[in-house]
Formats: sequence, C-alpha cells, structure tokens
Amino acid sequence: MKKKYLIIGAGFSGTVLANQLMSKLDCTIDIWDERDHIGGNCHTKRDEQTGIMVHEYGPHIFNTDKKEIWDFVNSIAEFKPYVHRVKAMSDGKIYSLPVNLHTINQLFGKSFTPLQAKEFLETLADTSITDPQNFEEQALRFIGKELYYAFFYGYTKKQWGCEPTELPASILKRIPVRFNYDDNYHNNIYTGIPVDGYTALIEKLIDNKNIHVSLNKKFNPADDVSSYDHVFYTGPIDAYFSFKYGRLGYRTVTFEKHYADGDHQGVTQMNYCNAEVPYTRITEPKHFTYWEQHDKTVYFKEFSKETGPSDIPYYPKRLANDKELLLQYRSDATLLHKVSFLGRLATYRYMDMHNVIGEALNFSNLFMYAATNGGTLPVFPNEEN
Repeated sequence: MKKKYLIIGAGFSGTVLANQLMSKLDCTIDIWDERDHIGGNCHTKRDEQTGIMVHEYGPHIFNTDKKEIWDFVNSIAEFKPYVHRVKAMSDGKIYSLPVNLHTINQLFGKSFTPLQAKEFLETLADTSITDPQNFEEQALRFIGKELYYAFFYGYTKKQWGCEPTELPASILKRIPVRFNYDDNYHNNIYTGIPVDGYTALIEKLIDNKNIHVSLNKKFNPADDVSSYDHVFYTGPIDAYFSFKYGRLGYRTVTFEKHYADGDHQGVTQMNYCNAEVPYTRITEPKHFTYWEQHDKTVYFKEFSKETGPSDIPYYPKRLANDKELLLQYRSDATLLHKVSFLGRLATYRYMDMHNVIGEALNFSNLFMYAATNGGTLPVFPNEEN
C-alpha cells in the first residue's frame, strides 16, 4: 500500500526530500506552501521590464566543496561557472572584499607583500584582548581598529540592528582576511548559477505525477493531518508550536527596486559599510547571467530590520535567549508522533544552499532506512546546538 506523506514548505529542504522519497519509496506526496510560488527564498523569475533573471529574495550563489552535491544539482539543471566578486564603499572610496592584500594596500596606501601585510596587521591587533567576548573584541584582537571600522562596524550594526559588542565573537570567524590578491568571495571549488534560475531547478525536482503541490496554503498546527503516514515540516519551529514559549529572533531584509539604462554599478554586489547609509548593500542581478545581454538593468537596495510577525525570517540571531527557546521547542518536537523537522527554519540555523541540500539528502536516507527496516524515524537531521 502506498505511503502518503505531507511536506510543509516548497524550498530546497522540502523539494529535495520529496525527490528522494519519490525515487525510492512507493508513495504519494503533498507539498503545501503558504506563498504563491515554489522555491522559498531561492525563488527566481524574469523581471517584466528588463527580462533579467532576478533573485526575488536577494542573491543566491550556489557554492560547495562537496562534489556529490555539485553533481546532484547539475544532474537536475544546467549550471554555468560564476565567480562572486564583492566591492565595498567605505568613506566614499571603493575597496575589494573579502579583505585581501589589495584591500589592505588600498586602505593604508601601501605596497605590501603578503608577509609584510601579515606582519603589519599583527602590529595593529589589540593584543591586550586575550579572550574576546563579543564581535567587536574579536575583530579588534585580530585585525585592529582601522580595518574594523572601515569595513565591519557600520555594516554589522545595520545588518544585526545592534552594537557589535552585543553579538557573539563567533560571528567574525566567518569573515576571512587574505594575504593575497584573491577576491573570489567564496573559497569552495564548485561555484555556479543555474542557467534557468533556481525555481526551474526546483520544478524539475518535484516533476512527478505523484507529487501534488498546493500554493497559498498555510499550515496550521491545528490542521487534521491524520490521513498522512508522516509529516515533514520545514517552516519556523516556533510557528509550529504557535509560539508558545515566545518567538525566536530573526533579522529580515526588505528591498527597494530601481531601474537604469546599461550597467548601474559594474558588479553584482556593492556593500555600504558606513552606518549612516541606511541600506547594507546594492545588488544588480544582471551580472549573475553574464552570458545574457540586456540593454537595461534592475538593481536592489537592501535594508535589514528586525523580523515582525508578518515578515519573512532570513537570518537567525541565535542569541542566548533564542537558544534557550530552541531547546524547549526541540524537546516538544521529540514528543510528537509521525512528524519530522528539517531545514534552516525548522532547525533554527544559518545554512547555505549546499548545506540545506546535503542535509536533505542525508535525512532522506536516514528516514527511508528507518521506514523500511522498522527503525525509529528521525525527528531532526542535527543534534541540539
């Protein structure tokens, strides 16, 4: 007898899971999504005025160091190589990011060699900070106040809506400093953009007569889902429990769209590092699809703000109180019957696309093994963290 599964959310977590379950189990799958499109925050579509493929919820660059994940997405859709280069506007001047040898030489008016730059930064580091307790102390300890205030202080304050002293030191570990002229924003070897956009890729993942998608259908915890053999939930975990312990903290992003002739800024992404500039960055999606030609351009100013009840959650804040709430929700989740939670919102973690896809592939294997061998069905793909 066919199993019947319900997946809440048509982003990468839900659709990769559906693809894998359908390929290996005798089942039917319903997918519900509260938006009017599939793809979640990776949704792409052609801009009506320019014809440019737009990333509707901000830029998404697929990059991974895992060949098996790269091979998986390329087996579904065609990707073209893409190198993401980011520029930064600081005090009226444009610099190269991530911070590299060119950035250091630009800022200080030097012509350092790699060794000279490394030794120079060591003289700027605040060695009196032996155990950094927050983002600002971590930055000052390792790169000094000049680089910190030029590129990180204002941007971080806008991005997270608080002083950097209120953020954990661990955030800065994701920001590299390079002592060469490599300005490729990503370190991973496999990097690309899907030729027809992410939504077309996701459409192919769930192109099966036994997968049924319902859009504009919001899941309610009170919904009767007893007819399903299992429910996979990829939405916000606090929403599943009707925020009974409180809301987990997120930052969200709003966009201001503009049009221009030709090329607006000459690069996909320009960060604005000064706190007095209200937006964090300007993105120009025509530079993703360098193989296309467009006479006009569309670009977006991005503004970061706290997530309200009607906003789309983007970046989990994961402050101390958030982590306490998360443990309570995870504890309640383990008491449920025939429900699993996966994806960045359901596990309350910042995850790149390749992490989301890899975890969905692994989780589907765990679930299918347990389902076919009478084992305990997994509730989460990750340990508590």
